Amino acid sequence: MEKAGLEEVQVRGKKVLVRVDFNVPMNDNQQITNDTRIKSALPTIRHLMAQGAKTILVSHLGRPKGKVNPKYSLAPVAVRLGELLGKEVYMAKDCIGSQVEADIDRLADGGVLLLENVRFYEEEEKNNPEFAAKLAALADVYVNDAFGTAHRAHASTEGVCKYLPSYAGFLMKKEIDVMGQALENPDRPFTAIIGGAKVSDKISVIENLLTKVDILIIGGGMANTFLKAQGLEMGKSLVEEDKIELAGNIIQKSKSSGVELLLPVDVVVSKEFKADSPSQVVNVSSIKADDLALDIGPQSAALFAEKIISSQTVIWNGPMGVFEMDQFSKGTEKIAQAMAQCQGTTIVGGGDSVAAVEKMGVATNLTHISTGGGASLEFLEGKVLPGVAALRDK
Repeated sequence: MEKAGLEEVQVRGKKVLVRVDFNVPMNDNQQITNDTRIKSALPTIRHLMAQGAKTILVSHLGRPKGKVNPKYSLAPVAVRLGELLGKEVYMAKDCIGSQVEADIDRLADGGVLLLENVRFYEEEEKNNPEFAAKLAALADVYVNDAFGTAHRAHASTEGVCKYLPSYAGFLMKKEIDVMGQALENPDRPFTAIIGGAKVSDKISVIENLLTKVDILIIGGGMANTFLKAQGLEMGKSLVEEDKIELAGNIIQKSKSSGVELLLPVDVVVSKEFKADSPSQVVNVSSIKADDLALDIGPQSAALFAEKIISSQTVIWNGPMGVFEMDQFSKGTEKIAQAMAQCQGTTIVGGGDSVAAVEKMGVATNLTHISTGGGASLEFLEGKVLPGVAALRDK
């Protein structure tokens, strides 16, 4: 069901509570090391400012476990957001209570106030109704623009929707519209690339996608378990022994459902899990007992890239190898380049895949980069996300 967006509500002079995802990485000096999440929320915030709303931003940062902890204060975020907006962003000392209400009353139309970390209260993660009601009492309208937290039923993502008219922000709308379209009504051929270390992390994603895609590409450490299921020697490579049977079942299921399943045909192996250890490319049938498979080989990368470039819809989640080490990052980089060359709809989700396209400088060539790691995975699994379900239907 399509969700109601910001364009469907008049906000002039109204107090609008906006759930954003400002859970940004910081160093020990509380300096923000990556402000992508702040920038992602700018279109929604700027729209509300231009419409003359009083914008009240609510977010979490880190895991303070329901206790006030200066280390997890959002104060540095208020400063950075102000720089990006070219306007002062006021910082509240709390996220509920009379002092916050007074701060909001002083806010001019078009003004922006950032509340202090909502997870300083344990009631947030418990989705406590009284706490949700206190948050809701601050505003007239609620907007959720934090797709990255939409898979959690917390007070600020799901609870407040019981008390306020609730809408999807621009980032949230794009996430659910683009990914929803890909899963429900994709242009074909539809290809999914699933990588990462473990099959166990992505079983549900693979099983859901098997019912939707034309081509399923599996790379990364999880491919080792599938290759082992085909009776191949995997040496010292990461293999989930307890998932070999499951991998075999998925291979059979893909055959019976007419999905083209692609696994690596060659791999980059080394004797040690080290950035500078000597490596070589071998066919998957030639892996020795003391080999570690740490990346897909050039033949596999070329085969996968060809399928990606000729597809009309592509979803990618997870790297093709030990992407953090340069000599084992080539497979992942080749996939990133192929995604950029594809003329169809291209969607990337998952921290490592996003890091790869950003490192390669091809992020702007893609249709959509999902901001929600866990949320995008659950969305691909076909799960209902509580933070999305609670919003008004269009």
